[in-house]
Amino acid sequence: MMRKLLTMGIFALLSGTSVLFAQQDPQYTQYMYNQNVINPAYAGTQENLTITSLYRQQWTGVQGAPETLTVAGSMPVGDRVGVGLSMISDQIGPVQEKNFYGDFSYKLSVGKNTTLALGIKAGLTFHDVNLATIATTVPGDDAFQDQVNENYFNVGTGAFLYGSNWYAGLSVPNLLNAVHLDETQNATGTNLGSETQHFFLTGGYVFDINENIKLKPHALVKGAFDAPISFDINTNVLFNNKFELGVSYRLEDSFSGLVGMQLTDNVKVGYAYDRVVSDIQVAANSSHEIFLTFGLNFPRKVMQSPRFF
Repeated sequence: MMRKLLTMGIFALLSGTSVLFAQQDPQYTQYMYNQNVINPAYAGTQENLTITSLYRQQWTGVQGAPETLTVAGSMPVGDRVGVGLSMISDQIGPVQEKNFYGDFSYKLSVGKNTTLALGIKAGLTFHDVNLATIATTVPGDDAFQDQVNENYFNVGTGAFLYGSNWYAGLSVPNLLNAVHLDETQNATGTNLGSETQHFFLTGGYVFDINENIKLKPHALVKGAFDAPISFDINTNVLFNNKFELGVSYRLEDSFSGLVGMQLTDNVKVGYAYDRVVSDIQVAANSSHEIFLTFGLNFPRKVMQSPRFF
């Protein structure tokens, strides 16, 4: 899930430089259907066992650009407890990372139709970096000779407040710092990769336009404590509770088109196309993302999050 070293492939391809910058992490266009990856409090808020698989290919056409696969599931246990599991696999140039996390949430009634869920997540990251595979235009550049294989533990926390047709969430999925290549490992004295805390603020609402049409705006604010804040804004239109069309904008990065279909009562599929408008468009002008969600219904009498999210 780590996106450090992300622009290394871009700059190595375009200019051969070893100056690196970090991208905020994770990045999903259809985050509203993949929320327990970033917020453990979401686990168990739906009324059934829900399993979502999402694949993202970022910056199509650029060798070594990010490819992300996530598989996440959660379910309620009793009236107040929710549990979940998630696997996130990232391939970013010479960087391979796999994350395995467990989620636990506890729900509190804070109003007649409002529930507050509090959650924690914990798990392991398996990190593999082989900078020697990168070809540069700087002969003998020691910055690209490191090889790192390491595992580390991390924890996260979050809160998810929701009613019958709205939600708001706040989370920090990685509370612990981890430095992967520091000045003791790198001959140039450059910190090439590290894990830092990221926070995510999400929100959404469902407006009933009429019996067959619902308007679903969403928003995501994200950032690292040592990086600028970014945000996504999104609006989807749901027709007959079956077919969905939407548009999205990510600050100074991309415009997106989204489409989704409820294939059966238990299966939903969605696709997002991102048109890149940042400086990276000189090398790659699009990204693609697809998800598949499966739900196994259980009879429930307690209020859960709406099926729209």
